[in-house]
Amino acid sequence: MAASDPLRIVVDDLTGAATVALVQQHLTGMHEQTPAESVHALDLSALRDPRVTVWSAWRGVELAGIGALSHWTPADGELKSMRVAEHHLGTGVGRALLRHIMARAAGRGIERLWLETGSDAGFAAARGLYASEGFVECEPFADYRPDPLSTFMTRSL
Repeated sequence: MAASDPLRIVVDDLTGAATVALVQQHLTGMHEQTPAESVHALDLSALRDPRVTVWSAWRGVELAGIGALSHWTPADGELKSMRVAEHHLGTGVGRALLRHIMARAAGRGIERLWLETGSDAGFAAARGLYASEGFVECEPFADYRPDPLSTFMTRSL
């Protein structure tokens, strides 16, 4: 599929082989880049929690990316498991997923989104994307602890 093909974003039940494989690739990648104690990515079981909604982005029949929202208070949600399939990097999939999740969160009454991402060079593109969409760095939130390998960000909706 070409990057010009329309992107379709849908709620995902995490039963499809392509989505399961991308979640596993995400987890593997996090553990390759980051020591285990600093990895906060959710596995399939945690992503299936009723408080979490996962979306998948598709170009035709090809999975282009995933992203999730963990709704943990009536006014607060956390962005989780953002991952773009390697051959779709740089095509706008990440931004489209992020904007989709922000719109759905706002529609659910969420007033503020939070996220944790890596602080090293391997996560620079992710941090740049989040900053360009209005996220600003903040202190650790919820159950997170200060970690030099983590960058915490937040944004009002």
